[in-house]
Amino acid sequence: MTDTTSSTPERRGGTPIGHRAAARLDRLPPSRWHRRITLIVGLGAFFDLYEIFLGGVLAAVLAEHTAKSWVIAAGFLGMFVGANVLSVLADRFGRRRMFMINLAAYSFFSLLCAFAPDLSWLLVLRFLSGLGLGAELVLVDTYLAEFLPRAVRGRYIAHAYTFGFLGVPVAALLGARLVAEQRLLGVEGWRWLLVAGALGAAFIQLMRRQLPESPRWLTVRGRGEEAERIVAGLEERVARESGGSLPSVPEAETVPERKVPLADMFRGDQRRRTVMWWIFQVLQTVGYYGFGSLAPVVLTAKGHTVTESLLYAALSFCGYPIGSALSVPLIDRIERRTLIIASALGIAGCGLAFGFASATWAVVTFGVLLTVCSNVFSNAFHVYQTEIFPTGLRSSAIGIAYSLSRLTSVLLPFIALSVLNDLGAAAVFTGSAGLMLLLCLDVALLGPRSTGRSLERI
Repeated sequence: MTDTTSSTPERRGGTPIGHRAAARLDRLPPSRWHRRITLIVGLGAFFDLYEIFLGGVLAAVLAEHTAKSWVIAAGFLGMFVGANVLSVLADRFGRRRMFMINLAAYSFFSLLCAFAPDLSWLLVLRFLSGLGLGAELVLVDTYLAEFLPRAVRGRYIAHAYTFGFLGVPVAALLGARLVAEQRLLGVEGWRWLLVAGALGAAFIQLMRRQLPESPRWLTVRGRGEEAERIVAGLEERVARESGGSLPSVPEAETVPERKVPLADMFRGDQRRRTVMWWIFQVLQTVGYYGFGSLAPVVLTAKGHTVTESLLYAALSFCGYPIGSALSVPLIDRIERRTLIIASALGIAGCGLAFGFASATWAVVTFGVLLTVCSNVFSNAFHVYQTEIFPTGLRSSAIGIAYSLSRLTSVLLPFIALSVLNDLGAAAVFTGSAGLMLLLCLDVALLGPRSTGRSLERI
């Protein structure tokens, strides 16, 4: 079958099977299988987030200002390129295939980073490892959204990110320990951070080999028979686990999916959503990743030693998995758009308090509160972005917008560290708060409602 909209598709109950795949997936009760793929995919996100925040840890070890900026920027520059390339390829060649490619590339180049002979090689290899991870979070969002029943879509994606965000305090805690020891088995401590990331990602890569392709994507590509086999197998598994019959598929929910040209991002209602999300991704980078990637450097600028800065950053970063866990009961009860705005305001306020704080207790307290707000915000927007674009261009639209956040992350350390050196931490976080307020206006004015609706109906 070459096209799910042909005049002679395979049918079930009078409706083309490809058209019913999404509705059949949405009406399934959550099962052990759904929880297992959430765990496997979420553990992959662990290494993306570990790598993102590792830049700030490595930068704190280096003494020279320019080197700090480039160590942070190199990985983000690779992610910018990877997000544009791999996310578009995921719409063309499949979610699963890109899942296998991106973690393999990251694991290989991250391991080479550990053996970099000098700073120049380290920067090149961090760019290449970032290239491999560029589409990781895009694929996490896309893959889970296309498999998970709509009733639990938000909560389960939030669970996946809770696993993933354990990578942030792990990066800082390992960094503090290894930097303090300086050498382990005769090898510099910071190199072990890169080895740990590479080997862990390789292990998760093996676990991902058992993941099936997305039936929604297969349907869009005209491969309805493959989609049918996967959906039927999943239905059989869930029925066996639940020990009963499955809910019927409402005929009203059988909305046909189709291939969508990339240019459709800029037509009709999609144009408004695309513009809104591009603005959002540029602005959220400063408030969200700005803290995580710069916190160790900001703390050293406040007068703390490198070891103390990494320890205080690690304590602050504990708020990331806590905030992610707190988002679970909220994310399907509160409209995504409202939750994004409320948590963004929390980031702005806590960031201001962190920037002006001088006492250790205040630095750690407001750092934890900021990261808690950050991950309520992050989980809400990761779910939201999967819901506002159609399957045919979901990965591409999310990935291209996401790449803008990575490009902003490339420029951010050069601008923020200059402001930090010239005007201090308070000025950095005052500017960040102002940009988060603009983000709130962007989402409030241009963002559609999405909570509780099927992907095909939003």
